[in-house]
Amino acid sequence: MDEEEYIKQRLHEAEEQSMAFERCRHLPINPRKIVFTAIEGTTGFTCNPKYIALELLRRHRDCDLVWLVNDMTKEFPVGIRKVENTLENRAFELSTAKVWIDNSRKQLEVRKRPGQVYLQTWHAKLGFKPTCFDRGASFSRIAQLVSQHDSDLIDYVLSNSDWYDKTLPRGMLYAGPVLRIGSPRCDVLVNRTEKERDEVRRRFGLPRDARIMMYAPTFRGGSQGIERRLGEDSHSPDYGRLVKALESRFGGRWYVFLRLHPQMTVRHIESHAQAERLVNVSKIDDMYEILAGCDAFLTDYSSAAFDAAVMGVPVLIYADDYGEYEAERGKLLWNLRELPFPLAETNEELAKSLATFDEQIYRDKMERLFQETGMVEDGHASERVADWIEERLQ
Repeated sequence: MDEEEYIKQRLHEAEEQSMAFERCRHLPINPRKIVFTAIEGTTGFTCNPKYIALELLRRHRDCDLVWLVNDMTKEFPVGIRKVENTLENRAFELSTAKVWIDNSRKQLEVRKRPGQVYLQTWHAKLGFKPTCFDRGASFSRIAQLVSQHDSDLIDYVLSNSDWYDKTLPRGMLYAGPVLRIGSPRCDVLVNRTEKERDEVRRRFGLPRDARIMMYAPTFRGGSQGIERRLGEDSHSPDYGRLVKALESRFGGRWYVFLRLHPQMTVRHIESHAQAERLVNVSKIDDMYEILAGCDAFLTDYSSAAFDAAVMGVPVLIYADDYGEYEAERGKLLWNLRELPFPLAETNEELAKSLATFDEQIYRDKMERLFQETGMVEDGHASERVADWIEERLQ
């Protein structure tokens, strides 16, 4: 099937499926109902929507909090009504809700009614990856149609910085109102205490004085074209050597928590299952409740690098396919060599980056970067979003 035929098919399917929303247009909108979705329903209780929902639950407001999820075995707190993310359920719940909260794009068939409010939180703010028009030729026509459809529905986009605001017209095809009040998922990182640290070690049976680096690589591919390809899991560092380098530079007994992207294959886990002191945390819905207990962070191109940095812990980049990745995905939004995060393209370079890591220089560079980008992460984003929602429910 060529691109033109594929687009026609997708649009035809969306038109047919949109009838489910049309059938619900006559139903009353519940002024106290909020519908949450995360990554098209493919994950559980996670990301920015999770922390907004928790703040609303904390306030004990009389609201109907609905979460659309594909896997009904996922667990949610009391007070959140989980609903299977089928077309008919999606159409009914969205069509009768006052507020929508999502961190990814709505499907082509989704239709919004007058009087409804859609807050797009997205799942990255300061980030590396180009999206939409910033991807250049790799931004497919179907991806543009899906992106533009969602952006036309959005009423407000959640932001954490002046830098992010400026990326929206090209990076999200959006030029509407912005709420620059921070990322709710970062609140747990900014406000972390010894309680979070101890809980992570207790949860995984580690000594209280154990030190942890989370390694969270992103997935390769994901082009949003006719085929959504996932890359091979062959870009990981030498875990044994990584642990030795961490212990040599920082002391203590270190562990690596492996956090694969939800869309990555399991081959990586299987091939490294016997690695010493490697703990797989990939199946946990929310990585931030684990990240809050970590002492360092390693990634390739995940925006979580900027989030982890708000904790003041060392953040490093291991990108052994830097040039290839840019050739396929499009030029990254940052030159990795100019960021405060030490960049390594080989295991040798990673070991050297750790051996020469200067915490004071790193923190000074991060502070300057946050100032230059106008970043707003003070640990109160969830409260501000909840205040904003409550105003719309009155």
